[in-house]
Amino acid sequence: MGGIGLPQNDTLCNQFAAILGGEHEFHDGVCSVTIKRNTKATILGRPTSGGTVNTIVTFESLDDNGVSLNLGEIALQQNEVFPFVSALQKQGILVSAIHNHWIFMNPLLIYVHFSSVENPLSFAQKIKNALQHINHRNY
Repeated sequence: MGGIGLPQNDTLCNQFAAILGGEHEFHDGVCSVTIKRNTKATILGRPTSGGTVNTIVTFESLDDNGVSLNLGEIALQQNEVFPFVSALQKQGILVSAIHNHWIFMNPLLIYVHFSSVENPLSFAQKIKNALQHINHRNY
């Protein structure tokens, strides 16, 4: 993490979360932001929420130049996948996986994993921009 101290990282984590509009946690050099999604889903006929449908965006390994490893995972309805992925790719974000997690899920949610190595606040803004391309009633 170079010469950047914990208070600066915690402040950066607050800024990161503010851009994304989520709740954050900073622990062991990792800033994790959870964006709650108001998607109702079932697995094996039982209601599920929380981590199953929430979006998680993180940054870690911040160097002295303000560049970090940035990671994210989002659960999308099928019709949201292409617009979201397209918006990420147009901004230079790497999409590393598109898949389902659960069988017998209703509605079927598709999970998209994405990453970059850049300034975390720039990454957060790009994710916020991509989120504009999906159904906001679910956020």
